Amino acid sequence: MKQENYQKDGERIDDLNRKGYRILQDPGAFCFGIDAVLLADFAKVAPGEKVLDLGTGSGILPLLMHARHPEARYFGLEIQPEMAERAERSVRMNGLEQDITITCGDLRQIGNFYAGQSMDAVVCNPPYMPAESGLKNEAASRTIARHEVTCTIEDVAVAASRVLKSRGRLYIVHRPARLVAVFSALTRHHLEPKTLRFVQPFTDAAPTMMLIEAVLQGGPELKTAPPLIIYTSPGTYTEEVLSIYGMDRQQ
Repeated sequence: MKQENYQKDGERIDDLNRKGYRILQDPGAFCFGIDAVLLADFAKVAPGEKVLDLGTGSGILPLLMHARHPEARYFGLEIQPEMAERAERSVRMNGLEQDITITCGDLRQIGNFYAGQSMDAVVCNPPYMPAESGLKNEAASRTIARHEVTCTIEDVAVAASRVLKSRGRLYIVHRPARLVAVFSALTRHHLEPKTLRFVQPFTDAAPTMMLIEAVLQGGPELKTAPPLIIYTSPGTYTEEVLSIYGMDRQQ
């Protein structure tokens, strides 16, 4: 029987340092970064739960989360056909078709793909920048990933509130400068922020990212977790980040 060749011209295969899992990426398109890795670690998943990744891109979140929590069922929704197809090939390359399902579609039409109140948790690494701000990258995939061209934080909140069960959780990563806008969008759609953790490059540096857990129809009480520090010195990860990446100090 002929073995399937999952990799296409121009793509690379990256090792995720978790259970031998690998991922296909196109260096000319949008590739995942540390924000996705931190979000996959931050999200809580229980056995038997259904988890949806909105805007799954390369499929990095379902793959990393499955490596940590294999007893759950994962779904990824991606608007860009070429990205969705690549993510689906990564799933097949790892033999995870029974546990991870990738769908090509627009989260703004979430009801076309998933039933209401069908998910226990939703994760999302949304575009950070408003559509009108900054210079947009020439690659369409990078523009869509970084700018609110095809979805806004409001769209994410609407989609999550529709598919989550009561008391279901939403996990997102975003920029601290957008904190007010993010919290406002979440609470408008009954997603109550419950945990906030800032991510700082160094202990004495301002945060560059924030990790948020919100609960659908949750009570109004927010816990601020200790900050996550990326580096002990330039180019040297902290022990916590090394652990999140599945690495040790010698690697």
